[in-house]
Amino acid sequence: MPELPEVETIKKEIEPNLIGRHIKEIELLWEGIVKYPDAAEFKTRLTGRKIRDLNRRGKYLLIGIDHADTLIMHLKMSGSLLLTKDPAAAPPQFTRAIFKLDDGQTIFFRDPRKFACLWLIDDTEKVIGKLGPEALGKDLTLKRFSEIINKHHTPIKALLCDQTVIAGIGNMYADEALFLSRIHPLRLSDSLDDRELRQLYNAVREILLMGIENKGASIVNYYRPDGTKGSAHTLFRVSHHKGEPCRACGTPIERIKVRGRGSYFCPNCQPNEPIKTDQTSPVSKTGL
Repeated sequence: MPELPEVETIKKEIEPNLIGRHIKEIELLWEGIVKYPDAAEFKTRLTGRKIRDLNRRGKYLLIGIDHADTLIMHLKMSGSLLLTKDPAAAPPQFTRAIFKLDDGQTIFFRDPRKFACLWLIDDTEKVIGKLGPEALGKDLTLKRFSEIINKHHTPIKALLCDQTVIAGIGNMYADEALFLSRIHPLRLSDSLDDRELRQLYNAVREILLMGIENKGASIVNYYRPDGTKGSAHTLFRVSHHKGEPCRACGTPIERIKVRGRGSYFCPNCQPNEPIKTDQTSPVSKTGL
């Protein structure tokens, strides 16, 4: 958390308010949030600069600044950006950085766990160059997706969450995609057949688009820029539902660790072996 849908939601909701604005003042309440350059140079180089565009790459938010610099933000596990038009607004608890704009707007970068990161850099590849193709990108075709998955020999849940393999899929959405495609999180990636790869490819896209449509998932710390919560988590079938009955078959949802990540699944719908049937998931919108 936050994952691709949450970062995409933040980008879409703050973009109209930021484009063309100048950064009037920066206050760092915790200088450790800045990873490059040092805190003093970060503030000097960014103050007074104009915001030219906003983009997302995987889970990173890229804010283009005039003169070719880019402000890169990674919210990590607990970060959120809160935008207010009240110039006198007090910073919320756990605010680590404050960006004041020339029109009176203020962005509070909130991060309870102090994992979030900021970079101001002239070459974005130094930070995001190792990312794999975008999970929702046009260049990630079924053919390319299948080639990427099958060339590795690792638990599929861990592979989906590896940002150097495919960018943007995180823990929650990987669990949901694996449930929709009826694949156990410990299945080895090179054991998936063509049918399973097609189902997983479609499920990944369906789940991420659902997350975006519902403004992200507010399990713990994620908030939209206006301070409200997203609702994607209310549609989760397995993630964070340990012990509850599966919506498809009634079997209690289980939680295991996969390469250190808590992973939720239905042991009946997602057996740890290939399913030798054309049966589709009873809860998928796309007939997976």
